[in-house]
Amino acid sequence: MANEVVTEVKRLDINNFNINDKGGTEEEDIVNPWNVVSKSETGIDYDKLIKRWLQDVFDVPLVIQLTDDEKFLWKDMKLDDANRLAFENAKDIIACGFDVEKTFIFSDFDFIGQCPAFYRNMIKIGKCVTFNQVKGIFGFGDSDVIGKISFPAVQAAPSFSSSFPFIFGKANLPCLVPCAIDQDPYFRMTRDVAPRLGYHKPALLHSSFFPALQGAQTKMSASDSNTSIFLTDTPKQIKNKVNKHAFSGGQATVEEHREKGGNCEVDISYQYLRFFLEDDEELKEIEKNYTNGDLLTGEIKKKLIEVIQPIITAHQERRAKVTDDVVHTFMTPRKMKYSY
Repeated sequence: MANEVVTEVKRLDINNFNINDKGGTEEEDIVNPWNVVSKSETGIDYDKLIKRWLQDVFDVPLVIQLTDDEKFLWKDMKLDDANRLAFENAKDIIACGFDVEKTFIFSDFDFIGQCPAFYRNMIKIGKCVTFNQVKGIFGFGDSDVIGKISFPAVQAAPSFSSSFPFIFGKANLPCLVPCAIDQDPYFRMTRDVAPRLGYHKPALLHSSFFPALQGAQTKMSASDSNTSIFLTDTPKQIKNKVNKHAFSGGQATVEEHREKGGNCEVDISYQYLRFFLEDDEELKEIEKNYTNGDLLTGEIKKKLIEVIQPIITAHQERRAKVTDDVVHTFMTPRKMKYSY
């Protein structure tokens, strides 16, 4: 059954390019550390860039930790719900086009109990960090549950190859951690601990957050669907959210905007285009025209809608192909194509 599922994953045309073999006639996007070239009409999306960069160019295993235990400890939710959401998150990750032969995804709840080496590293890390240090790094108080205090060791453990002996054997290998900037404290702690355990310090690749639709000074909230664009949104919902809720850097009237121009630094539509519009020259032109008043707020919002709708729709189509069996294959501890 597992082999059948792996075959199914390989056949998924998940990123609109051939992942089955290297002899296909379809033209592929070219990604190397210094240049990104797209031969498709839709350009390159960041999911493909990550996949081709970290998996194709570097040709290394990718391990993705789903911290459902963290969600349970920090949020007001049931354990089973946190675990279920992790499984659903895995489908979104797989839909980005990661290679099943190079990728291991795991849930903390499901995996740690079946991997003694991972647990041993957790305990080693925990012995190297004092309660005072954890309070200083993460701001824990006397009323925080002890699960929060011990969790940093859980997130630090995947930085070390010895936590996954079924992939890396006994090799002591360095690790690159792509993460959002808010996760930096965990890995600063890890970098401090690593030499004391005889491991390499992990290197970090930070990413920034999308601003909330209402502006950079506000926060996205799962309880308020109008603060962000969701991967589950329909084209109509995306259009309504951008038109009604995306904060504008334009002026109060058309006349004033033509005279003074708009402020790209605070305009959310422009900020989102910085992430999603692949043509840098077009982006520069939009910035120039919006700043000098030639481009109106409604026009820049229209551009964002045109750019983001097909991206979300394509992701939804890819995700619909990801079955439960496919997810289980990605999340099964197994030896990969590498020898260490």
